[in-house]
Amino acid sequence: MPVTETAPAKLNLALHVTGRRADGYHLLDSLVAFAGVGDVVRLEPGPLSLQVEGPFADGLSGQDNLCLRAARLVGAKAAIRLTKNLPVASGIGGGSADAAAVLRGLARMGHPLPADAERLGADVPVCLLSTPARMQGVGEVVTALPALPAIPLVLVNPGVAVSTPQVFAAMVRRDNPPLPDIPRFAGLTDLASWLGLTRNDLEPAALSIAPVIGQVLDGLRATGAAFARMSGSGATCFGLYDSSDRARIAANVLKQHGWWAVATELAPPPAPR
Repeated sequence: MPVTETAPAKLNLALHVTGRRADGYHLLDSLVAFAGVGDVVRLEPGPLSLQVEGPFADGLSGQDNLCLRAARLVGAKAAIRLTKNLPVASGIGGGSADAAAVLRGLARMGHPLPADAERLGADVPVCLLSTPARMQGVGEVVTALPALPAIPLVLVNPGVAVSTPQVFAAMVRRDNPPLPDIPRFAGLTDLASWLGLTRNDLEPAALSIAPVIGQVLDGLRATGAAFARMSGSGATCFGLYDSSDRARIAANVLKQHGWWAVATELAPPPAPR
């Protein structure tokens, strides 16, 4: 029987880089949340294969795709169909969220979740959870947090690919302070206030590589976002809004720049179908 799992967009609402290990991996401290939009993975019993469809399907059918690597990690055979709704390599989880969805789906088909999911990528453990969390270490330390309010938001990507290694290489400082204590958030006002005390330590480096990210942030603020920031290593940015109508209008305005923009909300992923 087919199994369907969503792969929601992952947002680094705050991302502090707190150090660097001897092996070169960076130490992170991040408040991670997930959006109400994402890719979709459908699994059926059968020989291992991958079919990719959707608006961002181009170039994602290779044998090294993370979906296939996830299945191989647990020794599973399945026909995988990935509907790619999110931009590729854009700082919102992407392949890691897809791999995590494959692992969750395979678990429902009888293949236990692996203890070493981080082998697939630093974001895979938190994407397996797909609920608000504090992510630390190199991504392997994931602490679940209470649900966040369903705050309206807009995701915007200007269509510029930004290399994560290039962003890390361009950083000036790698030993920044960790996040402040994370409280419970009742709504937009206190979340935006707390985020104002935090940073995305990758944002300045990404801006130096792709200045259009600054235009995206300006656009979000100009359309009424109470808070705007880049997610991950970019180039996708998010804006938090005080109403769904304002978010929807903002997304339509920002699309006029030729950017990918979608109105959604901070929310848990939809239930599996």
